[in-house]
Parts: sequence; C-alpha cells; structure tokens
Amino acid sequence: MGRLLRNLPRAAVLWLLLAGAAVLAADAPGATPRVPKPVIEAARGGQCVEDPAIMRRDHMKYLKHQRDETVHGGLRGAKYSLKTCIECHASQTTQSVAATKTNFCVSCHSFAAVKIDCFECHATQPAATSAFHPLVHPSGTTALLSRLVRTLGVETPSARSQP
Repeated sequence: MGRLLRNLPRAAVLWLLLAGAAVLAADAPGATPRVPKPVIEAARGGQCVEDPAIMRRDHMKYLKHQRDETVHGGLRGAKYSLKTCIECHASQTTQSVAATKTNFCVSCHSFAAVKIDCFECHATQPAATSAFHPLVHPSGTTALLSRLVRTLGVETPSARSQP
C-alpha cells in the first residue's frame, strides 16, 4: 500500500484522504444523514402482525401469498390481509394509506421508487362493510372450483405415476 501511495501524485493522495474523511464524517453519530428518511404521518398504531423490520423487508411476500389464498381459495380475514393493514395504517388526517405523500404506503414506496399497484383495485381507506364480492365468497362457486382444481392439481402427478 505504501509503495502505491508513493507512486501516486500528491494531489491524488490528498484527494483520496479528503474523500475518505468526508465519508467518515457523513456517517458519524449525530451527523445529518445523507439520504432523508421518508416522512410518515402517524396512523392508528398498535401492535403489527410481525416485527417492523420483517414487514419492511417482506410485506409484499405476505400480501402476495394472502392475495392468492383469497382470490383462489376464498379465504378471508387472515393474518396478512390488505384490509387489516389499511385499517391500522390509514392516516388519522386523511383516513387513507395513499391519499398524500406522507401517508403510510405512499411515503415508503416513493422513497424506495416502487410503484404501488394494489390500489388500482383496492380501496385506500378502511371500508365500513365487510361484505364479500359474490365471485369470491367462501361458499361461492368460484371458491369451490378453485379448491377442486387445487385438489386435482395436487393429486394428478401421483395418479399419473400409477399404472
């Protein structure tokens, strides 16, 4: 390392030292962060269904899995339902998770530059009713057909292996 520094022009060595010092100073405790954190308006709060660090990282996986269970199986009211998230995280001011840039979903998704497509179909505010859509009612035809297709799909490979 010393040999490398001796072969570099003094201006380059000085520039490297200053750049290193600037990086260390920016990451020092009490220093202003280089990237501003998202501003999230206070919501209803309470205990989340998972640890906040886990939800920040994996909420989309939970919601996608729950979506599949709801749409294909007619299962509602589970631990990771979008409805439950909206009821807890809706702003006290706007009663929404996506009405303004400080609302729960919009603030973090804007910060991460991720498009939210949930609300193209779903309401951004807690609903006053808990009525099921007729196509996905747990006792409806679509839910029954979905369960039958899943059962057949699971049983079909073993049935094919028999002579």
